[in-house]
Amino acid sequence: MFKSIHCINLQGIKTTIKMDRLKDKFREKAVPLAAEIKDIIKNHGDLKLGEITVAQVYQGMKGMIGMVTETSKLDAEEGIRFRGYSIPELRKHLPKAPGGTEPLPEGIFYLMLVGELPTQEDVSFITNEWQKRSNVPKHVFDVIEKLPTDTHPMTQFVIGIMAMQTESLFAKAYAKGINKKDYWDYVYEDSMNLIARLPRIAAYIYRRKYKGGAHIEPDHKLDWAANFAHMLGYEEFDMKRLMRLYLTIHVDHEGGNVSAHTTHLVGSALSDPYLAFAAGMNGLAGPLHGLANQEVLSWIMELKENLGGGLPTKEQIAEYIKKTLAEGKVVPGYGHAVLRKTDPRFTAQQDFYKTYIKHDNICEIVQMVYEVAPPILESTGKIKNPWPNVDAHSGALLVHYGMHEYDFYTVLFGVSRALGVLASLVWDRATGSAIERPNSTTTENIKAKIKAAQEAKA
Repeated sequence: MFKSIHCINLQGIKTTIKMDRLKDKFREKAVPLAAEIKDIIKNHGDLKLGEITVAQVYQGMKGMIGMVTETSKLDAEEGIRFRGYSIPELRKHLPKAPGGTEPLPEGIFYLMLVGELPTQEDVSFITNEWQKRSNVPKHVFDVIEKLPTDTHPMTQFVIGIMAMQTESLFAKAYAKGINKKDYWDYVYEDSMNLIARLPRIAAYIYRRKYKGGAHIEPDHKLDWAANFAHMLGYEEFDMKRLMRLYLTIHVDHEGGNVSAHTTHLVGSALSDPYLAFAAGMNGLAGPLHGLANQEVLSWIMELKENLGGGLPTKEQIAEYIKKTLAEGKVVPGYGHAVLRKTDPRFTAQQDFYKTYIKHDNICEIVQMVYEVAPPILESTGKIKNPWPNVDAHSGALLVHYGMHEYDFYTVLFGVSRALGVLASLVWDRATGSAIERPNSTTTENIKAKIKAAQEAKA
């Protein structure tokens, strides 16, 4: 129930403010507790709760090993490895399209799923399979069309995935009753179908939102990534080359990141791949996860505009970075929860720029920020990793080839991420991975343990 009070604002106009007793009561409890928790982390963060520390419990379970992910592993010093292979190794060894120089995403999916480098024949099989499975039911497009065109692309993407859930073979088989040993078979079929159809849905959303609904039919003579670029409306060979690289390097990042962990978590309840992947995409849409790539471009464009347009100097960029930090903001695209070096995915994109583009003002600013930002960030003493991550470069390459719609970038990320999280989901069901149900505690219990530890020392 609301109470109302009347007050006079600065313009002398009488206004009414609704007082929410419940919200006020919550604020009374929450504000001091938040301050108390901050103090607990600062002064007692190293206190052990079994093998886990207080800081880990409060700070997003960082560093805790709590799940198994077969497809990739992130090393703080070496970067991401897919079944033991680094990104430079994959760019060299994975099969490529005829006349192409970047690996086909079909190849890294094969590697993640079976743990072996594929042959050209293996990759061609997957390309053909995805082509055969790529037909999207009409009702999926009908559902998307019910949304306002200004709906965020990620919202449309997730709703499109959910609309396809009617096609889940796992859900239908489970409803009839199947042996646990056969779960993976139906999850594999769902995952293959879902991956095959995602580019069509993503491209449909792109053309609907930004191109007046002028849709482009798929070209089944093309590989998965090139066909995606074609349906988006980009026919240049170099854009298809970039799409192959982009969809390869974004596929997976071990199991603890939000989109991978959420897909695993929801899948652990035996939710089918459509439900599990849609949940993961809702996580990817968050500003601290997949949304970061569009924030990088926004920051660079603001930097460019504030510095008068054109190509700024390194000194100007340094001052702008310091201004950003002084305003209590972060430099988007820099820092990583695990990595303690330049993200190899950034390096791969940097190499792509230097090899195929050579000069572009936005990409040049990315290079200058890379030279200037780390020492400034390191000097603050607050940042463990002052180096760029994958998001620091990806948007600049897309802009170069004409994709200026920043809020669509996370959808591209999502199409790629499907390969890793769904390969993992197949493995989860094959190995009988259990429903995820960690224990939890309360701040009162933690305070009691702190008190007991202090009394034991005394």
